[in-house]
Amino acid sequence: MVINRQFDHIEHRLFKNIIDYFNEGDVMVFNNTKVFPARLHGNKEKTGAQIEVFLLRELNREQRLWDVLVDPARKIRIGNKLYFGDNDALVAEVIDNTTSRGRTLRFLFDGEHGKFKKLLYAMGETPLPKFIKREVTSEDAERYQTIFAKHEGAVAAPSAGLHFSRELFKRFEIKGIERTEITLHMGLGNFRGVDVEDLTKHKMDSEQMFITEEAAHVVNAAKAKKAEVCAVGTTVLRALESSVSTNGMLKPADMWTNKFIFPPYEISVPTSIVSNFHLPMSTMMMMVSAFTGYERLMDVYELAVKEKYNFGAYGDAMLVL
Repeated sequence: MVINRQFDHIEHRLFKNIIDYFNEGDVMVFNNTKVFPARLHGNKEKTGAQIEVFLLRELNREQRLWDVLVDPARKIRIGNKLYFGDNDALVAEVIDNTTSRGRTLRFLFDGEHGKFKKLLYAMGETPLPKFIKREVTSEDAERYQTIFAKHEGAVAAPSAGLHFSRELFKRFEIKGIERTEITLHMGLGNFRGVDVEDLTKHKMDSEQMFITEEAAHVVNAAKAKKAEVCAVGTTVLRALESSVSTNGMLKPADMWTNKFIFPPYEISVPTSIVSNFHLPMSTMMMMVSAFTGYERLMDVYELAVKEKYNFGAYGDAMLVL
């Protein structure tokens, strides 16, 4: 679905036709984060109770410390040992309770880090969002990944990027449409519901992000000549708006961001956005509404339901101009 804000007009197109809306010198900004197999299934010591561990981020490489979520959380205490894999190939000890659901685990492994990571990831499965109600398959390891994924660290794929193919990139190149990449390691906080009426009270989880000097230069050069700058996904929107100067230009960055964008908000860097149709009450849907305006987005979603667009990570996309 193509939403043109200037003319208050909506079109229905195949995604490959997105190239029709951009010209030579325009820039598309992609998130090159890479999803790792973050969901582990194991057993608790003594009771053998099944436990799910969701790896969030590595805290200390040498000590094998990881920030994780566990389910069910109420049965896990500091000092508990968790066992993973055939013949308990990997053991972890709970060393900290940081939140009602969060934990810090120390994996008990004496070998070198590369072997540890290989073993850990071999036991993990692709972390499809919970709203996808089916078994994870071997195909998901490749399908739930953009073709430009480079830097490992995400527990969720930047879904707007899943629509792009190498053939489409080649057509961009021929037409002179530029591409650049930033990195924002997407976390589970994007899928956490908003349970406050005052959106300023909602706290986003912090996510690590990187913007190179080259990426900032490409974006700023496009802005200087009034070319289109398209954020491919809400993660790109958040990253760009987290590192903007007072004159609206993009700055290089190596930082963490918990920026939450919702209307009314004046977008500084991108002039358009590609986004999937996100689930109701999600922060991602609210970020898109900062582009479209609340009323227009409600009309868009009503039309999307009527026209049977698919929602969620493997769903259809919208382009907001």
